[in-house]
Amino acid sequence: MMGERQAEQPALFYEFSLERHVPADHLLRSIDRFVDLGNIREQLRPYYSETGRPSVDPELMIRMLIIGYCMGIRSERRLCDEVHLNLAYRWFCRLGLDGSVPDHSTFSKNRHGRFRDSDLLRHLFEATVGRCMAEGLVGGEGFAVDASMIKADANRQRSVPGTEGLPDATASHAVREYLAVLDDVAFGAATPVAPKFLSIADPASRWTAANGGLAFFAYCTNYLIDLKHAVIMDVEATTAVRQAEVTAQRVMIDRTQQRFGLWPERLAADTGYGDAANLAWLVHERGIEPHIPVFEKHRTDGSFGRDDFSYDHMTDSYTCPGGKLFRRFWQEGRAAKAKPAADGIDRYRARKADCDTCDLRERCHPGNAGRKVLRSIHEGARDLARDLSKTDGYVISRRERKKVEMLFAHLKRILKLDRLRLRGPNGARDEFLLAATAQNLRKLAKMIPMSEAATAG
Repeated sequence: MMGERQAEQPALFYEFSLERHVPADHLLRSIDRFVDLGNIREQLRPYYSETGRPSVDPELMIRMLIIGYCMGIRSERRLCDEVHLNLAYRWFCRLGLDGSVPDHSTFSKNRHGRFRDSDLLRHLFEATVGRCMAEGLVGGEGFAVDASMIKADANRQRSVPGTEGLPDATASHAVREYLAVLDDVAFGAATPVAPKFLSIADPASRWTAANGGLAFFAYCTNYLIDLKHAVIMDVEATTAVRQAEVTAQRVMIDRTQQRFGLWPERLAADTGYGDAANLAWLVHERGIEPHIPVFEKHRTDGSFGRDDFSYDHMTDSYTCPGGKLFRRFWQEGRAAKAKPAADGIDRYRARKADCDTCDLRERCHPGNAGRKVLRSIHEGARDLARDLSKTDGYVISRRERKKVEMLFAHLKRILKLDRLRLRGPNGARDEFLLAATAQNLRKLAKMIPMSEAATAG
């Protein structure tokens, strides 16, 4: 028969434990093992006044931000609501049932002040890297680097031509940050080419159509990862141009060595990092094997390519398919007095008489101009990269390099960071650091199950 609704008498006392109501396999319970914020107050102490009303606990704000980025909660208003309602979130934040959740505006005030002044988010990220190393997830032998464009919080319709500059009336945080990074090699000084359009709301973001389709304003997040378990070793925000990405790669490699004492034996990357200067920096200045395709320019007119000319290191000369010599200088003594090429490119030419009587002249240079062979002053590093591309280790690195692309896919689809919420270079840095921190924490939670940690303890 149909049961009747049982009206229970209210109890005078209730016993409720958050600990019992958070599932043992909940992601936040697993992540909580690796979140160590014991020294956060000492780190921020110089940025607080000794007098006045007590502030919101900075550890609470950081734990809430970790929840937001681990769970893909992009709005801080919504984050405050979710922490207020969700028992697991309250447990992770150490709030209890009656703990009050801070107002969403508290995050903005601390972000523009104490968090950035103390570089707190960078320290938080590096703490997760250190924990990954302590847990044996970092090999330190092979690294990979890549960049991915993230849309800026900027409307395509609210822009001005790049040659006109910004209106005088603009005075936002993002504009002031833009003016501050005009000489920064990661932003304004990355390229001398003026952008086609400038966003009024976020002028440091770059107008780009590199992904195909409609152009948009964007920043780039740059990842340097360890290839053993795809742990993010460093992250850097740049403008969305290739030159800035190569600069970020160098910054991240040096910073990883300084912070953690790690120096990779090899670096995997795509062709965008395969220019001669960058390969020379990796090989000669850092002693790293570049598992990177060499950036080549091929002739499209059907004539002989540079690969058809053989180079002799002893005589510093090329031999063409017709057996004629190509030299930089034909006059005696000129080579000893010559200065390095300003553009880093040496030019080799044959004697005019040899070219005029050659049977292969039409195929060698169909036009009237004489044929010349260009050789970079960093050609030795390029040759090494070409030789490495024929090894089995290179094939493995090319396959493992896809791990960084999987991290970007996870960043955009699972963590929902396909569009920035904060503006300006500092806003981009904050978001990218927090997102990389969340990814490393989720990696730890996945690779080290709760049962193993309990057994080890």
